[in-house]
Amino acid sequence: MQSTIQTGIRRALMAAAMGAGACLLAGGALAATPPDTLVIGKPADPQTLDPAITIDNNDWTVTYPAYQRLMRYKQADGQGSTEVEGDLAASWSASPDSLVWTFVLRDGQQFADGTPVDAQAVKLSFERLLAKKQGPSEAFPADMKIDAVDARTVRFTLQKPFAPFLYTLANNGASIVNPKAMQRDDADAWLSGHTAGSGPYQLVSWQKGQSLVLERNPHYAGSKKPTLDKFVVKIVPESSARRLQLQKGDLDVAEELPVDQLQALKKDKAVRVAEFPSLRVTYLYLNNAQGPLQNADLRRAVVAALDYQGIVDGIMMGQAKQMRGPIPEGMWGHDADLPLPKQDAAAAKALVEKAGGVKSPLLLRYSTQDPAWEPIALTVQANLTAVGVPVKLEKLANATLRENLGQGNFDISIGNWSPDFADPYMFTSYWFDSDKKGLAGNRSFYSNPQVDQWLREAATLSDQDKRVALYRQVQEQVVKDAAYAYLYQKNYQAGLGANVKGFVFNPMLERVFNVADMTK
Repeated sequence: MQSTIQTGIRRALMAAAMGAGACLLAGGALAATPPDTLVIGKPADPQTLDPAITIDNNDWTVTYPAYQRLMRYKQADGQGSTEVEGDLAASWSASPDSLVWTFVLRDGQQFADGTPVDAQAVKLSFERLLAKKQGPSEAFPADMKIDAVDARTVRFTLQKPFAPFLYTLANNGASIVNPKAMQRDDADAWLSGHTAGSGPYQLVSWQKGQSLVLERNPHYAGSKKPTLDKFVVKIVPESSARRLQLQKGDLDVAEELPVDQLQALKKDKAVRVAEFPSLRVTYLYLNNAQGPLQNADLRRAVVAALDYQGIVDGIMMGQAKQMRGPIPEGMWGHDADLPLPKQDAAAAKALVEKAGGVKSPLLLRYSTQDPAWEPIALTVQANLTAVGVPVKLEKLANATLRENLGQGNFDISIGNWSPDFADPYMFTSYWFDSDKKGLAGNRSFYSNPQVDQWLREAATLSDQDKRVALYRQVQEQVVKDAAYAYLYQKNYQAGLGANVKGFVFNPMLERVFNVADMTK
């Protein structure tokens, strides 16, 4: 029976692999991935490929290498950096008051169809981004003005200083889109399923639920031509199947594997596990705006009830670090003096009683986008039940979960967050500013006018010490208000074939691969 089951699994995996460019050898054995192709296994399709819409790192696996931006993150000595340098921009300058920023474009840059990348393309891309008013636009001042001074010069005029501005220009939302695509009658629908950039690779096919294939952009004029002819994102929902396909050579990279499977991979000489400290955090959204958790004491009870150490040691197998507050260790502005949350069942029970108890179960909604989320949900349910707070679990498709998050249809939910640019703004303004409620970032629907004031002032200052002081006040207040429950920051881990070379992890671009630099 065991042999029959294994044979059936193997045949199923072989059939799936063929959709991503794997080929069969005589006798039925699977060949390794082609030498000119990188195959990345992921659990789910992108939701959209429109840079003006997506704020999901899973989508960025495809969009980031397909587009260029004015700025990019530096790489030095085989390591990623939070510092930026010019990508499309050859040079730039800012006025003394930091309100006017002028960029001169590199000569000879072209979109994948051969259209020149000019200042007008930059202007139209940013104007479209701001007009959409979706998540990516939240990184930029809504009232900024963009002018094409001449074919190679673009000017941004801000109404007030915005401290992280230069860094925001390296994030995915700042991608420069071919004007021909933006001028289509069906531009929004088309850009959701295609790419129209000047990056090293361009999407050539997308079979939903199976694979996305990207090939080299023949007109790419960046500093280094990519070595690989193509890269494929292969959709393999089951983590055990991704691990098996990596070990068999049908994948070059396997992402989003549970910690126990990564531990097992470390014993296999045919693969290696890449591990890096990251700024990716996992936390609980506690609905501050409606339902029982509007009561701050009940939110504090949730925070006190959680078995943080059990989650880090048991679920994450020690491959994570508990958080103190919203700004993780490694990001400037982190407050190491905040107390480390600890499980205190007695205190949680007292807070539940003070809040008047809970008459009906709290609704905890989650998806299996991250393999840790389901065991976390079960742990939270057990922890809260033990202190008199019943919890109903509901597992949803990730797209459905996100719709519910955006509408506030939950009491508790689980999320991951990675910074888009190297500034505490990502972990403070996004999470707590009342203007960013919902999918934009403030997913607990938190509101505190004093916190709004501190955050908005911090975003205008060029003095980093003053900004740090304000961010310390913010962190102390939101921890006191129990706006969220902060769980851990996770080490980034991915399984790679032993022959894969050149991968450089960047903490700003988790789940994004520097495919133009990678070889086999």
